[in-house]
Amino acid sequence: MDDARPLFLQIAEQIEDSIIDGSLPEETRAPSTNELAAFHRINPATAANGINKLVADGLLYKRRGVGMFVKAGARQELVERRREAFGRTFIAPLLAEARRLEMDAEDLKKMIDTWRDDL
Repeated sequence: MDDARPLFLQIAEQIEDSIIDGSLPEETRAPSTNELAAFHRINPATAANGINKLVADGLLYKRRGVGMFVKAGARQELVERRREAFGRTFIAPLLAEARRLEMDAEDLKKMIDTWRDDL
């Protein structure tokens, strides 16, 4: 927890990452606000804000007396949201710059292949 974004957003994103990578499968219990607060050494209200964001986003739901659970379909929903965000954040500017440089799809493919081989 060291980036400039609010802590509750970082908490929410960490849980989202766990849903995407499968370490927090659908229909399993999510960490409680107290567990998150103790682990990250933050105020429980801050952890609750992160959890509440995920509830508002339709990714978690509450089972009365048991806790918060990952909604069925949450992983696919997150993957789709992140792909859309990836396109807006990275692909759209890349294509705009490629147009300015008079590059076509084949030029971009060659460049991607070259860089991938260098990794």
